[in-house]
Amino acid sequence: MVKQQRIRKLNNHSYAGGPVLYWMNRDIRAEDNWALLYAQELALENKVPLLVVYNLDPGFLGGGLRQHSFKVDALESVQKVLTIKNIPFFLITGENTEKSLVSFVKNKKVGVLVTDFFPLRLPRLWVEHVRKNTEVPIYGVDAHNIVPVWIASSKQEYGAYTLRPKLHKLLPEYLEDFPALKKHPHKFSGSVPEINWPKILNDKNVDQSVPAVTWIKSDHSSAKKELQNFIKNKLSWYGEKRNDPNLDAQSNLSPYLHYGILSSQAIALEIIKYAKTPIENILHESKNKAKVNLGKTLTLLDNAGAYLEELIVRRELSDNFCFYNLDYDNVAGFPDWATKSHAKHASDKREFVYTKKQFENAKTHDPLWNAAQKEMLITGKMHGYMRMYWAKKILEWTVSPKEAMITSIYLNDKYELDGRDPNGYAGIAWSIGGVHDRAWFERPVFGQIRYMNSNGCAGKFNTKTYTAKWLK
Repeated sequence: MVKQQRIRKLNNHSYAGGPVLYWMNRDIRAEDNWALLYAQELALENKVPLLVVYNLDPGFLGGGLRQHSFKVDALESVQKVLTIKNIPFFLITGENTEKSLVSFVKNKKVGVLVTDFFPLRLPRLWVEHVRKNTEVPIYGVDAHNIVPVWIASSKQEYGAYTLRPKLHKLLPEYLEDFPALKKHPHKFSGSVPEINWPKILNDKNVDQSVPAVTWIKSDHSSAKKELQNFIKNKLSWYGEKRNDPNLDAQSNLSPYLHYGILSSQAIALEIIKYAKTPIENILHESKNKAKVNLGKTLTLLDNAGAYLEELIVRRELSDNFCFYNLDYDNVAGFPDWATKSHAKHASDKREFVYTKKQFENAKTHDPLWNAAQKEMLITGKMHGYMRMYWAKKILEWTVSPKEAMITSIYLNDKYELDGRDPNGYAGIAWSIGGVHDRAWFERPVFGQIRYMNSNGCAGKFNTKTYTAKWLK
C-alpha cells in the first residue's frame, strides 16, 4: 500500500462509482510511480477500470520543439507499458488543459481522480480549476520527491543546511522499494482513441525555432541504461570531478528527473544497492566529505553521498522553495537582505550591458560565458557549475535584478531540456537573489550577492579547453 503521508485529499467529495483516473501531469513513467500505484490501489479496491490521461501543452512555460519531442517520445514509451498492463492511455493536447480535463472527467464518468504533485503555479491553477469544476474526489500524490514536500517541512526553508537534517531523519522511513504495477483485471468498456504519435510530434503549433537534440533518448529503457552507465563508470569519482566541465563526470540524468521519466527514489535505491551500504551510512559519510583530502581518490561512499546530496537534498529543497514561495521566478521571492542589497546598488554603473537577444546569441565580450550559452543552445544542457557563472554574469550585465531574472528564465526555459523546473528556478534565484545563500562581502552591482568571475573558474578547470570546444 502507498503511504498515506504521500497523499493529500484535495476536496470533500465522496466516491460514487466509476473508473479511477490517474492524471499524469509531472511524472511521465509507468514504473516506480506512487501516484499511479495509488490510483491502481483505489481501482482494485473498488473493482473498476483504471485510466491514465496526460495533458500535452505544446508551449508549456516557453518550451518548444526541443522539449516537446523529448516529452512525446517518453509518452509513447509509457503508453506501450500501460497497454501491456491493460490500462488505457489517453492524450489531451492544447492550451486549455484545465477545461479539457473537466470535460474528460465528465465524459468518461470518472469516479476518482488522482494526480501527481507539481509545485509550479500554472499546474496548480489547472488542478484548482478541475477541483472547483468537478464533483469527484481528487487526490494529490507526491510522486516526484522521496519525502513528500508537506511532510519534509511545513514552511520555506532558509537553505540546504535547515532542510538536510529533516530529510536525513525521514529518509530511512520513506526510502522504500516500489511494488510492481499490476496487470489491471478490470477492463474499460469505453472507446480509447488511437494516438497518431508522428502527427503529435509534428504539431504545427509547436515553436520550431529550437531544434530537438539527438544525444539523448527519452524512453524509460534508455533512461535506465544512462543510470547504470553513471553508477558503473562515473559514480566512483563523481564528487572529485563533477565541477570540471571538460570531464564527462555528471550523471546526465537531469532531463529524466525533470520529466519524471526516472524516479529520484528509484535512482537512490540503485545507488544504495551498488554501494552495499544503508542510506544512513552513506549520508554520514557525505556529511564528513569536507574532511577528505581531494588530492586523493574519494571512496565510493563519499562519492555516493555527494551525488545523493544533489539528488535528494538540493532537488527537494527546490520543490520546497517553489511550493511555499509563489514568487519563485521573480524578485519578490528574494530574501529581505538581498532585496535591500539590490536596492542599495541599483544605480551602480555596469561596465557591460547586453540585450536579451545579445545574450541569446552568445554575443558578449566574455568567451567563457559565450561558451556556456553555446553549450546550452547546441545540446539543451549546460554543465551545472557553469549554470551558476552564467546566471551571475547576467545579473552583472543587465540593468537590474528584475531584468536579469527575466532574461535568465527565458533562456533557461527555452533551451534547456530540464527547463521550467523548480531546480532551475531555485538555481537562478540563488545566483541572482541570494535564495538559499547568505550575505557576502559588499561589492559594486552584486551588493552582498555571492560573486563569481572567470578567474575563479580558471582555478577549478581549464577554461581555455572549455571555450575552445564550444566556440569552435
